[in-house]
Formats: sequence, C-alpha cells, structure tokens
Amino acid sequence: MHMTGVESGEQAHVLFGYDGTAENDTALSWAIEEARLRDLDLVMCHCWHWPYPEGHEDPHGEAVMRRAGWNLLERGRRRARELGAPGTVRGRLVRGPARGALLSESRDAELVVVGAPERLDEGAGVLELAAGATRPVVVVKDGVGPRRVVAGADGTTWCDPALGFAAAEAALRRWELRVVYACWEPAAVDADELALFHDRELLEKTRAAELEAAVAPWRERYPRLDIRVSLLLERPMEALFDAADDAGLLVLGDRGAGIAPLGSTSTAVLRHARRAVAIVPARPD
Repeated sequence: MHMTGVESGEQAHVLFGYDGTAENDTALSWAIEEARLRDLDLVMCHCWHWPYPEGHEDPHGEAVMRRAGWNLLERGRRRARELGAPGTVRGRLVRGPARGALLSESRDAELVVVGAPERLDEGAGVLELAAGATRPVVVVKDGVGPRRVVAGADGTTWCDPALGFAAAEAALRRWELRVVYACWEPAAVDADELALFHDRELLEKTRAAELEAAVAPWRERYPRLDIRVSLLLERPMEALFDAADDAGLLVLGDRGAGIAPLGSTSTAVLRHARRAVAIVPARPD
C-alpha cells in the first residue's frame, strides 16, 4: 500500500496518534469504533523526532528513520484491520515532537483519539494537545466501562459544544447520557450571584433551570436518547471525580484559548479518570 498524508479537503477522518506499542491497542480500538460509528476514514498518525540539533544533516539517517516510521504505520494498518476497522485506514508520517505534530495534523480531523500514558502527569504532551486542539480530543485509558456518557455542565453557553458532542456520542453508541452540573463554586461566580450561596433552595432552583435550558436543545434533537440530569450542590472537581467512575466516556468542555495548560478542573479529572475522557473546545475551530 502507498500511504500518504490526508490533505485538507479530502475525506473527513478520525485522527489517531499511533506509537506502535501493544498498550496502544485499547485506544486504537476506540478510534476504530469512532470511525465506524461516524462512517469516517481512520488516519493513523505516527510522529518521529529528529534527535540531533537543528542544522545537523544526515540524509541517510533521516531516510532510515522515515522508512522505519512507514514500516511501523504499515504494521499499524494491519493491526487496525485485525481489530475490525471496516473502512479506509490511512497512514500519516509526521516529523516533529508528537504534541506539536498531532496538534497541527488535528486541524483537518473530525476528532482526535490518543492513548494515555500510564502516568498522565508524565504525559504533558497529551495535556497540551487537549488544551490546544480545535477539535474534540478523546484520551483513552481503559476502554471497558458502563454504557454511559457523562458530560459536565456549568450553566453557561461555554458547555454547549461539549453537551452536543456528548449527546451525539451517546446517540451513536446507544448509550445513556448523564449531564452533571455541580454548582457549589462561589469563588467562580459574578458578584451579583453571591447571594445565591446564602439561600440553598434558591440556588438549587436557579441552577436547575439553567441545567434544563442547557439540555433542552439536545432532548429535542435526540428524542430517543435517554438523557438524565444531576444537579449537585458540590464542587465541580469532586463531583466529576465521582461521575468519571460511572462513565464509559466522560466529556468535558475546555474554555481555553488554544494554549496549555487546561483548566485545573479538567486537568485533575483527566488525570483521575480510569477510562476515556473527551475534551471538547468551546471556541470555534
């Protein structure tokens, strides 16, 4: 097979960061399923890094590294077929550190899937990719979990893209969708809302209305989808920690401006979660 990069304007695809290890299979299986459910091509991207200082030239050494990269991608393509990839599987070889290369390549993708390092605090590249990407990034750890998508909401329009992604994902997989709004964060609200935290009943009533308003468009768009809402008078980080344990996929919105790091809550939850976490950018792509 002659494998080439997917140029802008070609078939929409799921981009998968492939490192060639057996541990990568769980994330590869997730990427294959995303491509199948969405009827998209799968593009397996492998990044190779020139280990010498800038300006160092070694055409033979570079050719050897490129050939090794293409051979690894060919093995990956065969492995994807073994794991059930139904459609087109393409390879893309990119020079450069993985976090920057994947970030650049992700611009043409429908979504990005990567595996998580065993210790995510050592995987700064994954956090930077999730923070900087303009497309949803799914970080996969253990692929086995409840048939449930859990999405975090905060009562603002910032969470709309995340809720939309979560609803679409749940509908495609025929999973339940649970939307969690943990609203006890007085330090994060405007001054005119501080009074709510002296009246728990009013706080609960106000936030419940915001939650229903946020979910209503997705109930209308996906009338057969089982959508359940949970309003919790808890801090978001702790509530999402608990929610992550009940999710096959946890979906979080990112308010960032395309620079690392992610918000502290998203970063902490991403590190804590045992399964798959999707980070969905709130800004336009």
